[in-house]
Amino acid sequence: MEPRIGSKNGKLWSKETTKSSLHQTQHKFSRMMSDDNRDTFRNVNRKPGLQIWTINNMQMVPVPAQGFGNFFEGDCYIVLYISQNKAGSGQSADIHYWIGNSSSQDEQGAAAIYVTQLDEHLGGSPVQHREVQGNESPRFRGYFKNGLIYKKGGVASGFHHVDTNVYNVLRLLHVKGRKHVTATEVEVSWNSFNNGDIFLLDMGKAIVQWNGPQSNRREKLKAVLLAQDIRDRERGGRAQIGLVEGGDEQDSPELMKVMTAVLGQRTGQLKEAVPDDKPNKAQSTNVRLYHVFENSGNLVVQEVATQPLTQDLLHSSDCYIVDQRGSSVMVWKGKQASKEERREALNRAVGYIKAKNYPSNTSVEVMTEGGESAMFKHLFKSWRDKGQTQGLGTTYSPGKIAKVDQVKFDVMELHARPELAAQQRMVDDASGDVKVWRIENLELAEVNPSTYGQFYGGDCYLVLYTYQRSGQQQYIVYMWQGRHATKDEITACAYQAVNVDNKYNGAPVQVRVVMGKEPRHFLAIFKGKLIIFEGGTGRPGVVSPDGGARLFQVKGTNELNTKATEVLARASSLNTNDVFLLKTDHICYLWYGKGCSGDERVMGRAMSDVLSKQDKQVVMEGQEPSEFWVALGGKAPYASDKRLQREEPPHSPRLFECSNQTGQFRMTEVDDFAQSDLDEEDVMLLDTWEEIFLWVGNSANQYETKEAWNSAQEYLKTHPAGRDPDTPIIFVKQGYEPPTFTGWFNAWDPHKWSDLNNTSLSKSPAGIGGGGYQAPGGPMSSPPVYRFHGGDLSPRPSTPTSPSTQRTSMTVSPSSSFTPSSSAGGTVSPSAGGSGMYLDPELLINKSPSELPQGVDPSQREDYLSDVDFENLLGTSRSDFKRLPKWRQSDLKKKAGIF
Repeated sequence: MEPRIGSKNGKLWSKETTKSSLHQTQHKFSRMMSDDNRDTFRNVNRKPGLQIWTINNMQMVPVPAQGFGNFFEGDCYIVLYISQNKAGSGQSADIHYWIGNSSSQDEQGAAAIYVTQLDEHLGGSPVQHREVQGNESPRFRGYFKNGLIYKKGGVASGFHHVDTNVYNVLRLLHVKGRKHVTATEVEVSWNSFNNGDIFLLDMGKAIVQWNGPQSNRREKLKAVLLAQDIRDRERGGRAQIGLVEGGDEQDSPELMKVMTAVLGQRTGQLKEAVPDDKPNKAQSTNVRLYHVFENSGNLVVQEVATQPLTQDLLHSSDCYIVDQRGSSVMVWKGKQASKEERREALNRAVGYIKAKNYPSNTSVEVMTEGGESAMFKHLFKSWRDKGQTQGLGTTYSPGKIAKVDQVKFDVMELHARPELAAQQRMVDDASGDVKVWRIENLELAEVNPSTYGQFYGGDCYLVLYTYQRSGQQQYIVYMWQGRHATKDEITACAYQAVNVDNKYNGAPVQVRVVMGKEPRHFLAIFKGKLIIFEGGTGRPGVVSPDGGARLFQVKGTNELNTKATEVLARASSLNTNDVFLLKTDHICYLWYGKGCSGDERVMGRAMSDVLSKQDKQVVMEGQEPSEFWVALGGKAPYASDKRLQREEPPHSPRLFECSNQTGQFRMTEVDDFAQSDLDEEDVMLLDTWEEIFLWVGNSANQYETKEAWNSAQEYLKTHPAGRDPDTPIIFVKQGYEPPTFTGWFNAWDPHKWSDLNNTSLSKSPAGIGGGGYQAPGGPMSSPPVYRFHGGDLSPRPSTPTSPSTQRTSMTVSPSSSFTPSSSAGGTVSPSAGGSGMYLDPELLINKSPSELPQGVDPSQREDYLSDVDFENLLGTSRSDFKRLPKWRQSDLKKKAGIF
């Protein structure tokens, strides 16, 4: 269909002018539909897991598990992923149809029709996704942890997905990506190589991995895992893997002979690095909702609203399109919509993309009412799932957090059940130690403990909270920023937080708290005595001007969730659902709104004792004395709706990778995330709606860390749901994650980082560890690489090498195991560095002075590192490191294990 789109009476409308190719495909398809196809649907496995079909002669043909991750460019595929909801409350399903760049229109049309029928077969609840080669969604790529392989040709051409244990293979795979890896078959020639990427020369019995000189450690590791996956799944674990560093090919002469024999002699320079995967399109701040319907044979697309969207705009009897300015198109099908409308939803989305002249690879999602994706819900100001309660009580966040009852916290249960801590935003029961400082003259000044909990809008405060978990001290540093504090004070507050952080060796979690947006745990640590004064200062000796009557709104039902906030002393500030304290020169009134509970009144009484030593007088709404109204400047209308105030509904959390590895800062979403997706070399942003976590990997560079702070604030400002820009931002370092963070991840392993730190791509045997990698569908692989034992390639003689590019010899053998080789005592080479030589980092890291090589100054171990190892370990260049203050240098050295 080539639709025409225009404007008529304020509507966007599209009219078919010719018979569409899709309808022609449907006609062909109906003639070819057979009992075998119906059997295909009947035999769909409803157990959690992945199922894949390809379209062959207009029929769905299952792909064997060994072929998962291999996609022919000339074909179309249907991918079904069924997952068990975390709380055991049923299953959810996603159906993807993947379009190869060289696939035919007939195949694309057949795949779309099959997707619609499969959706109906599964009850209409799955979310449908349209995937285009090279532009797959994070969710789709997440199914294939070791990467996607794009293969030339197609099944119709006689190709097969996988022939296990067949070795007459010769292909060159161009590997790209750090988080989501793709490998594309390219011409087997040196002309296909470039300096920035990784290439796998697959010769059947041997696979040689060539690392571009500008590729990084993460990319190399991902390519190793892909090579091992090919070996284990396609070669039965019998192929051999060798590695060549493109910048030091002379260190692997035997492997270079093999590559030259296959590729020929290389002439000229290799091409420069090709930019990595394009970053995710920026979060669109132009989100529009359209109503889609038929009118006299015409498809009408009528604009309903622009952001921020609200859930009540969606009606069960209709279908809608949500357009993020072309970055993605989502279709929502109401449960009461006609069968024809529901069936045509995917086709209409594709037609809409054409009508708007959007790129053909625009992301498309189709979902049914009640089965909305997390990304769809995030586009709405608020979202409430069916059966979800309002106000306090039981809540359920589908797919992530189990059922939670808001009860008195048991600290042992919070530590035993991090998912509870995450849902309630509480690391413990608030019984730890509190220390408070105020920023005075840009320095820290201790606050008198008798006034803890009193915060003035003209000040900034630093709050250090200390608690125990598993017998170890844990720390949180809150940076509270008053609304009327100066920029210098806010900057000094952040600077002093870094000093406190350094005092505790980087262990504290840092939380930015904007006045009025205090997180739950912050309220709890002040035990129902938190009072926020609109202005002024708490500095001793400073007399606040007498402003007359002051009015405070008290919210909360117990000492863990209560605070009093100063509001304008006017009658219009009152709210029938709350307790208010009116403090005058002679008396303190406790005003109880008709909608407040008994618990709220008790907390209001307790708060009045903290706020004022004067006499108290209880005033019930509707029975106010005249003096009460006089103090407020006279009667005036105020909020008197007695409906229960809505609790902010839970949203599924979203994880983003923040990286500048490609030379520009970008944020990439990680779908269906797990702890393994936290990249040590990057900063990760976890959005739990109430809070934003910035997780900083040990190897993240300073630029990424700095940009992440800015990007977190930009993320909130530009969020299509109109998010509060003052949402708390929590800074978490790798290895010091609180349960409010870990609880959003399934099966969090607190020892994972120490295990990973014992694994290295190119270090000595001590750095490899005894674990190994598990390749899906194959046996346990041995530790990766770098030497084959015996066999077809003769071992090269051991020669001294630079530890920064320490290469190990490799020879092919029937064995699939690898062990790294290096000289026993480490390798010393001349260097341009100040010490005159540099060493293998393994000889310097986490060693006592007595264990260091002779002549090494224990306090200057960094001088013995090559420039490459220096930057890898410390996350900054040698020249930038020298410009840092001493405390920062020490901090980096401690983290690298060379202090």
